[in-house]
Amino acid sequence: MKYYDKLVFELSKEGRKGYSLPKNRFSRTLDELSPSNRRASALNLPQVSEPDLARHYTNLSQMNFGVDTGFYPLGSCTMKYNPKINEEIAAMPGFQILHPLQDDATVQGALRMYYELEQALAEITGMPYFTFAPAAGSHGELTGLMIMRQYHMSRGDNKRTKVIVPDSAHGTNPASAAVCGLEIIVVKSKENGLVDVEDLKPLLSDEIAGIMMTNPNTLGLFEVQIEEIARLVHDCGGLLYYDGANMNPLVGVVRPGDMGFDIMHLNLHKTFSTPHGGGGPGAGPVGVAKHLEQFLPLPRVVKNEDGSFRRLLAAENSLGRVSGFAGHFGVLLRAYTYILMLGKENVALLGKYATLSANYIKEELKPYYKLPIDSLCKHEFVFDGLINDGADKAEDAKGVTTLDVAKRLLDYGYHAPTIYFPLLFHQSIMIEPTETESLETIDAFIDIMKKIAEEAKTEPDYLKSAPHFTPISRPDEVRAARQNVLKYQDEI
Repeated sequence: MKYYDKLVFELSKEGRKGYSLPKNRFSRTLDELSPSNRRASALNLPQVSEPDLARHYTNLSQMNFGVDTGFYPLGSCTMKYNPKINEEIAAMPGFQILHPLQDDATVQGALRMYYELEQALAEITGMPYFTFAPAAGSHGELTGLMIMRQYHMSRGDNKRTKVIVPDSAHGTNPASAAVCGLEIIVVKSKENGLVDVEDLKPLLSDEIAGIMMTNPNTLGLFEVQIEEIARLVHDCGGLLYYDGANMNPLVGVVRPGDMGFDIMHLNLHKTFSTPHGGGGPGAGPVGVAKHLEQFLPLPRVVKNEDGSFRRLLAAENSLGRVSGFAGHFGVLLRAYTYILMLGKENVALLGKYATLSANYIKEELKPYYKLPIDSLCKHEFVFDGLINDGADKAEDAKGVTTLDVAKRLLDYGYHAPTIYFPLLFHQSIMIEPTETESLETIDAFIDIMKKIAEEAKTEPDYLKSAPHFTPISRPDEVRAARQNVLKYQDEI
């Protein structure tokens, strides 16, 4: 039995201690505290030795999968390696001790970082102005849609309350639109996975506030008719919103601003290597075209004539504040470090390597997994389950499903890819390698995916009961979600 097989409470033995502390400098004990400052009953804390405690939590930490422990082929989420220099810079005392209420004159270095990061992102995206206030990508979406509404309302165009969303969109798109009070109109995709422009045309009217798109889309396919889509939406008076979740393959290749988008958000944890997952903090900066700058939320950092920097705290048409202060400074600092570390020349390679990695995996695996749209992809692509001797339906592969493939990958030390999304296919497996993975890592992943495809033919029941070498195998996921136990229940 391993240390993580028991809760720390179950390791507890009365009288054991993991510490020995002297009396404090006031020489007061618990009994000398006034009754109003004491608990009515002793707190039920585990009593364990220091070795037991250290081993317990060390083993728990090793159960966690992260970018420092293995490869994430996690499509739609861009789980990219976070260079350690980012962490070292963010941990510098001069940055750590800053307070957001300090006078501008005392935080010139921090304000310069905000300003120069805005300039860098403007160059990369083609959006000249950014706000760093949004705390996450979804928060950035909401902020961008609020800017869209503010723009129309400032012109007295109050009936524009509908937003168009492709049927292949990320789930946050319609959710953000609904939170913003907009009605969602769905535009269909063609068989090739791209937006059906002919289906879009009749949806356009003077009630359309705009369209939300990501390009490449969630199938990893570039929307080749984006210029026509931009023209059609603009001609009806709407704006184009760019979901920056799929910006990874475009960096250094093409810019959303040049495609005709008016508003966009970036996920710094996806595109620019800041930590991802675990509940945050995150960052979802929003960029806008020149005619929308006035609506950006505050504060923003601007440069004075003498070369110093200040926070802009008031503007007539601004949304005001969408979060406290000026966003998550440490996350923004990590992205700034990453961009400076790569430099202009290497940033230009980021998107190309991401695209090369994805296409390499796709071509190697398509004899084994069903590829519903066989074309050049960008940073990610989608299989529709396994191929089994020419079977038309993925589930005909001896009953082995996408879930079985994902669970079996865990046995081989790989995080599972995104599965059952996008919803356009029944057995979706979305794979995204990112540009930070080596050829050797990618080849090893390909070999394991081929091995799993072979196991599906020779040992299908073994796949259906995977994983076999993890602390737990297949919990009842519905029960775990609805009847989860989040705290220790004392038997007494």
